[in-house]
Amino acid sequence: MAHYVDGYVVAVPKKNKAAYVRMARKCARIWREHGALEVRECWADDVKTGKVTSFPQAVKLKSGEAVVFSWIVYPTKAARDRCNKKVMKDPRLADMMDPKSLPFDGKRMFWGGFRTIVEAH
Repeated sequence: MAHYVDGYVVAVPKKNKAAYVRMARKCARIWREHGALEVRECWADDVKTGKVTSFPQAVKLKSGEAVVFSWIVYPTKAARDRCNKKVMKDPRLADMMDPKSLPFDGKRMFWGGFRTIVEAH
């Protein structure tokens, strides 16, 4: 069965790792409650700057920051759209709607939706 995936990448100050993890856990619970099948948040461990492009270059990584690579899996794109609509109205996320309250710079975050073409478990 093919799924639909939202992927995103963000630079997080290393000093904000604990705050980011708390936020990510809260968000994961909420997204799962509203229909996401899986949420993964990954802290960079072996990510190098490339000659042409790379994760650090894509987020304009600064000294003292780490790259976070994340994805959310849904049954379908329609399920993703329904889930995100519910999530955006969820009052438990109200405190995260102000960009100044986030433990990262949202302007350097990038994301997109993808249809899976290979799934191997």
